[in-house]
Amino acid sequence: MIDVDLLQRIKVSGIFFLQIYKITTGTLLTLFIPQKCDRFNNSTQLTESKICSLTENYNNSDIYHQKTLYWNIFTMTLFMGYYIIELYRENWAIQYLDIDNNKPDNSLKEIITQYKQLDVKMDRINLYYYYTLNATIFSYFINLLLMIKILKDDYHSSTTLSCFVSFALLVLMKLYNSYTVAKQSVKNDKMMSAYMSEFVSFNVIDADYLITTNKP
Repeated sequence: MIDVDLLQRIKVSGIFFLQIYKITTGTLLTLFIPQKCDRFNNSTQLTESKICSLTENYNNSDIYHQKTLYWNIFTMTLFMGYYIIELYRENWAIQYLDIDNNKPDNSLKEIITQYKQLDVKMDRINLYYYYTLNATIFSYFINLLLMIKILKDDYHSSTTLSCFVSFALLVLMKLYNSYTVAKQSVKNDKMMSAYMSEFVSFNVIDADYLITTNKP
């Protein structure tokens, strides 16, 4: 029989790798948003207006464009840090906690007090997750605001705006879902999953852990 914890880890890993692409395109907006690249002849007449390649976006020498790209990279770095904590949190929950559909979601609060070490660890992980997520949210909103000038100056077509909206919404949905999980976990002293469908809540102690500690 396949171990339940292993199945949960495989599911979490699959979702994580899908989200990496979403976060990369949604934070490095100066690279992935379609922008115009105008070409002029010797008499400064416009000869061609095309969409810049990724290389052209990266090598754009405009000072504002470069500074915005640096902030994009900084924001993505914050996302990676927040994802590391999120994955660590999820793995810890899978290892030490479990999901029992026959018990209410808030039953863990009463049970885990009998395991002081787990209780303290859970509270600490939830707080790290919550504060790192808030810093990432703040940075990402600045990221979006910085992009407004680039959208205005380097607008090529409706593709420019539609890509910006699509990329931003995907990231904002992830941030909103994570914030809901983090806030509820801290406020109600629980361990909600950020990856399981419908944000299930780990509400009992893992059976394997109970066996190793010889506790009922």
